[in-house]
Amino acid sequence: MPTNNLRADGARFWETIEASAKIGPGVAGGLRRLSLSDSDKEVRDVFRQWAEVAGCAVTVDRMGSMFARRAGREDLPPVLVGSHLDTQIAGGRYDGIVGVMAGLEIVRTLNDRGIVTKHPIEVVNWTNEEGARFQPSMVAAGVFAGVYDLEFGLSRPTRDPAPGEGATLGEELQRIGFAGEEPVGGRDIDSYFELHIEQGPELHRTGVQAGIVTGGYAVRAMLIRIKGETAHTGLTPMTKRRNALVGAARMITAADDLGWDYAGSDGKVTAARLTVSPNLAGILSDHAELSLDLRHPDPAKADEMLAELERRLAQAARRAQVEYEIVERWSFGDERFDDACIGHLRDAAATLGVSHQDMLSQAGHDAYHMAAKYPTAMLFSPCVDGITHNEAEATTLEDQLPAVDVLLNAVVARADR
Repeated sequence: MPTNNLRADGARFWETIEASAKIGPGVAGGLRRLSLSDSDKEVRDVFRQWAEVAGCAVTVDRMGSMFARRAGREDLPPVLVGSHLDTQIAGGRYDGIVGVMAGLEIVRTLNDRGIVTKHPIEVVNWTNEEGARFQPSMVAAGVFAGVYDLEFGLSRPTRDPAPGEGATLGEELQRIGFAGEEPVGGRDIDSYFELHIEQGPELHRTGVQAGIVTGGYAVRAMLIRIKGETAHTGLTPMTKRRNALVGAARMITAADDLGWDYAGSDGKVTAARLTVSPNLAGILSDHAELSLDLRHPDPAKADEMLAELERRLAQAARRAQVEYEIVERWSFGDERFDDACIGHLRDAAATLGVSHQDMLSQAGHDAYHMAAKYPTAMLFSPCVDGITHNEAEATTLEDQLPAVDVLLNAVVARADR
């Protein structure tokens, strides 16, 4: 039976997307399904059920990532395909979810056609891609690929845990019953494919049906801890103040100014999160934590920006008379995706008549970490106006199905070679 012109069941795929969107609803039509929350457990349980009904054997590794395996004709390293089911705190219905459900649709379509590939195929749901509850983002894929060790991953602190919730990622895995027994990584993997909405406006603006992602923007991120001194706001002279809040504010504006300095070459710098203590009227703050990240399409320029950012951070701290420490650093996005896997995507798009263009990803994805160790490829599909990490995130079956079909045929070609 020919396997180079397969078509997914679009109605079934979209029905699955819509069903998943009922779990963890937000307040404005999107989703609030944070990693390892009760709603994340619910969608994980549903995904497991769907995968098992489709004939897959589902395993969970010690980072909580799920692998739904469809056996191949031979016991060879599997082709992985997937993304994530967790969302941002005010997230959309498609970010990550399209990739996991497209992987499930691949399995279902092969079942419909009676096709068994040479290599097994595994559909993956990675833990904590978004990083909304645990930093850094994409940490489970990072542990799988050897970027981080397991202890680092499991020890990630929970952001603002509620009563009864665990203080760390590992404790939350235990609480929701997804502390798996499988080792994280350390096994032979043939390749990894990921479909994701673009999270940018280019495909929607141009009407191109799919983006062949050749690599990503280089990202450099850090967590900064700032130490000041509490004092009375009325009685303390300006020359004696060591206000951690002011130190953080000066660092934030320094970072933002640097982003504007590199905006002409599409560089970006973002202050993403700030916590301050005691954060009360009448008293200067003695503690602050600040998350910063910078991005640039050229890794050398990203490193140049990082050096300049660190110089400006030191200057800002001196001006505010505070001490600071960069307590954690993360770096990803430098890897380029695999030519052979990209070739499978190009061939499938050409065979199916799907319009496509090469792109770089500006957002972080699990595929970045996977590309550091395994042959990896990534495909983008359109979303309306590029709106994402927002409950207004929108797309249609008509915009998603061409990319789903490309993914289907590329994964089958890779798994059957």
